[in-house]
Amino acid sequence: MEQKAVREILSRVEKGELSVEDALLQMKEAPFTDLGYAKIDNHRQLRQGVCEVIYGAGKTGEQILGIAQKMYEDGVKTILITRMDEEKAACLKNGQFDAFRYEPIPRIGIVGDLPQKDGIGTIVVASGGTSDMAVAEEAALTAEALGNEVIRLYDVGVSGLHRLLAHMDEIMSAKVIIAIAGMEGALASVIGGLADCPVIAVPTSIGYGANFGGLSALLSMLNSCASGVSVVNIDNGFGAGYQASMINHVR
Repeated sequence: MEQKAVREILSRVEKGELSVEDALLQMKEAPFTDLGYAKIDNHRQLRQGVCEVIYGAGKTGEQILGIAQKMYEDGVKTILITRMDEEKAACLKNGQFDAFRYEPIPRIGIVGDLPQKDGIGTIVVASGGTSDMAVAEEAALTAEALGNEVIRLYDVGVSGLHRLLAHMDEIMSAKVIIAIAGMEGALASVIGGLADCPVIAVPTSIGYGANFGGLSALLSMLNSCASGVSVVNIDNGFGAGYQASMINHVR
């Protein structure tokens, strides 16, 4: 149940159009919906301010469609689906949605329209190289689906530092920055030494053998000497986008 729906119920109680008992019943009714293969958390938005996000990996296209269809019927305006391949996305196109878009690079699907941007400022998503774009787009689209203004700075890695320094205006005006890099993961430290806002570092699994699937970048970011840098898991663009949105909505 969305906060808007709760406000409408409370407003009807205030106007005398709905009894307290009936209002309580509507809000208590079905804290989760049991589909057999999934239990949809209907009260997630009330607790955390964001409706449940569907993790697509490991689910069938039909399962994802069933979950999304039920959420949409229950009034969720924007449904984010992560780690979903094109075959599963094809199932969503058969759903009874007003809008559905699929982005193949980050493997993200979005049911419904993007919400109004209500964050305090901008979120900058900066990636070390073009090879990091899948993770970067997962972070950027997650942040946009949660109502944020996002600026993308791609291929601004430290091997060509002038490319990053050409965007100092965007870096210095950001409310929060997501720094995404593989190899040695140095981008987060450099941005952390330039910016006056929180920096969320995302190590990626991009790199040669000694990169150990992103472990070297993860350790570099965890050991950053720049203050204000926090780190999420390897390739976790979603987690970074979500955390950045939380920061950008603190008033």
